[in-house]
Amino acid sequence: MNRKNLALPAVIGLVAPLIAACGGSDGGSDALPVRVGTTDQVAASAEAPAPLDPAYAYDVGSWNVLRQTMQTLLAQPRGGGDPQPEAAESCEFTDTGNERYSCTLRKGLKFADGDPITADDVKYSLERVLRIDSDSGVAGLLSTVDTVETRGEREVVFHLNSADATFPYKLSTPVASIVDPDEYPEGKLLEGFEAHGSGLYTFEAEVKDGALAKAVFTRNPNYRGSLETANERAELIAFDTAEKMADAITAGDIDVMSRTLTPKQVKELDGNRDDAVDLVKMSGLDIRYLAFDTGAPAVQNKAVRQAIAQIVNREELVAEVYDSQSEPLYSLVPATITGHSNSFFNRYGEPSVPKAAKILSEAGISTPVPLDLHFTLDHYGSATEQEFDVLAEQLNDSGLFKVSEPQGAPWKEFRPASLKGKYEVWGMGWFPDFPDADNYLAPFLDKKNILGTPYANAKVQQSLIPRSRREPDRTDAVTSLTEMQEIVAEDVPVLPLWQGKQYVAAREGVMGAAYALNSASELQLWELSRGAGSE
Repeated sequence: MNRKNLALPAVIGLVAPLIAACGGSDGGSDALPVRVGTTDQVAASAEAPAPLDPAYAYDVGSWNVLRQTMQTLLAQPRGGGDPQPEAAESCEFTDTGNERYSCTLRKGLKFADGDPITADDVKYSLERVLRIDSDSGVAGLLSTVDTVETRGEREVVFHLNSADATFPYKLSTPVASIVDPDEYPEGKLLEGFEAHGSGLYTFEAEVKDGALAKAVFTRNPNYRGSLETANERAELIAFDTAEKMADAITAGDIDVMSRTLTPKQVKELDGNRDDAVDLVKMSGLDIRYLAFDTGAPAVQNKAVRQAIAQIVNREELVAEVYDSQSEPLYSLVPATITGHSNSFFNRYGEPSVPKAAKILSEAGISTPVPLDLHFTLDHYGSATEQEFDVLAEQLNDSGLFKVSEPQGAPWKEFRPASLKGKYEVWGMGWFPDFPDADNYLAPFLDKKNILGTPYANAKVQQSLIPRSRREPDRTDAVTSLTEMQEIVAEDVPVLPLWQGKQYVAAREGVMGAAYALNSASELQLWELSRGAGSE
């Protein structure tokens, strides 16, 4: 086993006394809940008051709560592949053009409070998301929905406004969570830290300073679906830093460390085999990128964005900050996804200051170009600050840009500020909603993109996205997907930087850690259990 006793600072005030849970499902020790640490911060603020409402939630931290508590018609299987029925008994396209999709609900579905679930509840849930159309952009996942029809109490038919072979994947994401109309108001968001659903667990929140300090999940006795849980109870505990989280697992106060471990922690755990914490490596599909407000004066001219793309040295960035735990990325679409093309490398090649200078000169842009960079302090791991220091250094060393010291902000302030156009250039990550190239392109390029920027390309929106979605065999969509990536490399509304890998650290005796995260970095707490002899 790859183990390391991490000598790190003490945990302050977040780990509550352990509470015994009843029952056991696998012959192991379930007297204690399975306790999982995270550095994800789920916070409510005046700008974002409803972090757990499916009509607003659109970040991996919030979705990690909803995945455990809310039920969707379909679910992504453990080992990947096409979505499988979950709350539904069956689902299928009922036409040859991928424009009509029908699902039949399982018999006996109930919300956690015992109220029955009908097709009308599913219709209400999805129409509510579209009606609210929150500024988080999550409603964009349902943009191809035209109308929702119910036939009796168990059948739901989705009539799409255009062909969408990816629609089953979208129904497997939390935006399609089935909510109780008695709990979720029709035309406004449910504020605070509540989640009322029909998923594997019920949910209780412990809140501190306006943020979710601990999420307590208890097996839902009314759950009817395709998933099975290996535990009776699980807790998700938030930490300010990865160092505090690591100290907690060393002390035995938590059983698992999930995202985000620092590069240093991964390296130490991977290189030591003598203690009680095991490092589990998994493939990852998350990416990091720079976002540009294409309407901001500093970067409005695409020549400025192209020059940045020509200067940024991904190899150096990854080597200095992330070592072997990430890989340079030259497209919005990761290398392991069907349709990937190295569009940025094909256009710009190796980093080159002379080429960047020529781009700016031909556009009549005076240098050095003043530029501000912004990043989040607490959403993508503590290495983000170092990453932006390296980026600023690369741009300043070119002599073509004058970058002030990068500015960091907590996610609860950072995300609303970026959506309101307060930043010129800022760092973001993308954890896919589902593993298809469409989900790395359409959210950034379609109408009402998730960044809230004015960038638009008519060919992409009116032709390429619809054409790619008509292809059930995704290899047949490669031509359209490749052209979209080439347009991104030309216009640079975003600049992809790197593709990540996933790591989980688990104490000896914890079972199921290899399945604790799916390819989208979303937690699957139901996979975890305590083996015999664990404490």
